[in-house]
Amino acid sequence: MSDRIAASAHLAPSASLSVEEVCSVRHWNEHLFSFSITRPSSFRFRSGEFVMIGLPSEGRPLLRAYSIASPSYADELEFLSIKVPDGPLTSRLQNIGKGDKIFLGRKPTGTLVADALLPGKRLFLLSTGTGLAPFLSLIRDPDIYERFDQILLVHCVRQVSDLAFRELLEGQLAGDPLVQDQALLQLHYLPTVTREAFRNTGRIGNLIDNGILFAHPLVGPRHFDPESDRIMLCGSMAMIREMQAQLIQLGFTEGSNASPGDFVIERAFVD
Repeated sequence: MSDRIAASAHLAPSASLSVEEVCSVRHWNEHLFSFSITRPSSFRFRSGEFVMIGLPSEGRPLLRAYSIASPSYADELEFLSIKVPDGPLTSRLQNIGKGDKIFLGRKPTGTLVADALLPGKRLFLLSTGTGLAPFLSLIRDPDIYERFDQILLVHCVRQVSDLAFRELLEGQLAGDPLVQDQALLQLHYLPTVTREAFRNTGRIGNLIDNGILFAHPLVGPRHFDPESDRIMLCGSMAMIREMQAQLIQLGFTEGSNASPGDFVIERAFVD
């Protein structure tokens, strides 16, 4: 028995944590991986929410918040994670394999949910790195296509191999049992890379400045309009802070579960 599996064998459930089994692991490159785990029958969440997951550490659970990448109706829960060589959790989590056990929090929560936004026509999902995860859940939720006419998912990464789930997104969710027809007409995917040659290069701010963010096939004004546009932000602090300031200056209001607005960020991940 490996050290990894031996460690997982000591996990025990508690009032706040269940113990789940790893169903699959995919390593996208040397510093990015995704994995899926079993889902308790009582576990309910809204698309876009996050939950605590983790492993034992010196007799105590070591937990971190992870956005759920799978749709709310999925039988398994999927997550997207970076690999940090000296990270207390990710240095071990990146070595999990099928059949291993990990902790799962019992209470998902978060503000990257449709209920935190006012009605609108265009929904911009702006992400960097693993900030893509909650949007993978949202775009596979039939409800989001009822709320918005157009959805633009932007994923900004350093290198091309960081574009996790690229094939699924470029195919506009072809084959999805619930949303493939709506996604074909309403979902647009805009990947961009900052450190390698690619068809789109530069940060999200660059795409706004040069107009690529608003180009065809997106319909509407070639700028953010608080009357019709709604925006979700997830990823690096630099991107979120920059976009947050810009949106407020344009007259957008930040939303929450208690008070829906024009844009939202996940406060749990903001220092």
